[in-house]
Amino acid sequence: MSDPEYAKAIHNRTFIKAPIETVWSTLVATDEPLPFFFGSTCETRSREVGAKLRMVSPNGKLAMVVGEVLAFEPPHKYAHTFQMTGIDEPPCKVTYCLSEKDGGTEFNLIIEDAVVGSKLIKEMKGAQSFISANLKALCETGKPAFSGRMVGLLGPIFAMLAKDKQKIESWPLD
Repeated sequence: MSDPEYAKAIHNRTFIKAPIETVWSTLVATDEPLPFFFGSTCETRSREVGAKLRMVSPNGKLAMVVGEVLAFEPPHKYAHTFQMTGIDEPPCKVTYCLSEKDGGTEFNLIIEDAVVGSKLIKEMKGAQSFISANLKALCETGKPAFSGRMVGLLGPIFAMLAKDKQKIESWPLD
């Protein structure tokens, strides 16, 4: 079997009419469900390089995504590995870059190191615009976009469809 081919970096750039500090604190929040992350709460013991993280379902029973912090440079850069627990594929790298622009913040979401043709890269490509649109709406208006509100309502149904291997106890932070 040959080594997998990895996709080039995939970028999604969005302008958010909010101060960089607002966008940063919203992006890295760990104390509430995040509509731009499909209603998950980000859990981690720290933001130091090497720390584990997981995106947990609203009911706290499932780890939807797991990863490891690669960079944390407030308020400009946050990078981590990204593995969907329901997909048996190697993780990719996700980087969020923020820069002040024209009275707001430019948000750049970059996906790297995903295997060409994999289910993970297909999911990530589709999720980029959802994440950006809902982060933008939340920072600008205090409310997620319509798509984020719908995912929040449908979250319990998605949780019922989860696989046993996604249970929180399978993905400890230690």
